[in-house]
Amino acid sequence: MEIICLISIVIFQFVILIWLFFRHNQRVEIKPVHSFNNPQRVGEFYNQTTDKFLEVYGEIIQAFRTKDVKEYLNYTKDSMQIRSGMKILDAGCGVCGPACFFAEEIPDLSIEAITVSAVQVEKSKTKIIERNLNDRINVQMADYHKLNLKFEMNSFDRVYFLESFGHSDDKEKAISSAWNVLKPGGKIYIKDLFLRISDSEWEQLKINEIAEQINNAYEYQISDLNEILTFLRKKGFILQFVKVPEVNRDAFENLSISNDFQNLFNIGKIESWDDYIFPIDFYEILAEKPQFNSMKEMHLYYMNRK
Repeated sequence: MEIICLISIVIFQFVILIWLFFRHNQRVEIKPVHSFNNPQRVGEFYNQTTDKFLEVYGEIIQAFRTKDVKEYLNYTKDSMQIRSGMKILDAGCGVCGPACFFAEEIPDLSIEAITVSAVQVEKSKTKIIERNLNDRINVQMADYHKLNLKFEMNSFDRVYFLESFGHSDDKEKAISSAWNVLKPGGKIYIKDLFLRISDSEWEQLKINEIAEQINNAYEYQISDLNEILTFLRKKGFILQFVKVPEVNRDAFENLSISNDFQNLFNIGKIESWDDYIFPIDFYEILAEKPQFNSMKEMHLYYMNRK
């Protein structure tokens, strides 16, 4: 009888160990799963909603911004380190609000602007003509995952994504695409929302759940910051910085404009604030395509930076 009891205890402990092992390996994944926002769907989304965005956001369709939008765009151009004489690519240009601002502020700047929305292309063309910038900005429909099909290799000083990168359904491909058209020494700039992470399993579940609601409402796929940095470094980019945009907290719009948009058009509307957890962080990333082609010369990058 004692032997049977001993065997039962051993079996019970073995079962508990197995359960704990599987429990440990089934931790909540940080990144929510969402794989339906291909470029065609994103284009259709903006064909249907651009007028709604314009009604609330104006021509600068970005959630993270200051109350004085021009002030934030000035910060952005400085953060991107764009200068007179550069050729730059706006990947996901919206209605070309930022592109028009940059062209008016910086002399001799050449901008190629792309979007997957036919509605946004037409509105952009009208805006560009009205502001007499048609010799500075060219806008067209294009997929930023396939830039080499539209533009020459090694031809841009900057490729930038202003809250458009999250619409990508293949972010590694988008980064590789930007690499192809950047000149050696050119830089990629990404300003977007990234998934918050927590050491609390319950909180991470809530973060994932709310993030997935945003993804579904906006044809988005909120990025995992660590994954994006890995993609950039694996491709060969040299990170310049990763930071929260450095704006005066008192000037920050506090995302109230996003709440207005959600409530007005019932897109991504928050039905209840009970147990609501803010699911995202905003970051900006700047990374350089090295001027040295050979990995054997990579050390020179750190020795000869201006």
